[in-house]
Amino acid sequence: MAARREVYFEIARLGDVMRVSAIDAETGIEAAAIGPAAALQSDLERIALGKLERKLATQNGSPPRPGRVV
Repeated sequence: MAARREVYFEIARLGDVMRVSAIDAETGIEAAAIGPAAALQSDLERIALGKLERKLATQNGSPPRPGRVV
């Protein structure tokens, strides 16, 4: 995100699965990442935040950024 925004994270563990939601404080837009409960919470937060950034960028009229070559 170019501009710094306030983001809330919601974490829910459901058995052996963890769901992390990133919620933009200004707009209420939410994006989620789901992974194994053994995964690092910070990894799932990073993924959810990336999804939220992409969602906000596409809603602001910006073209989606290209994928990454790994």
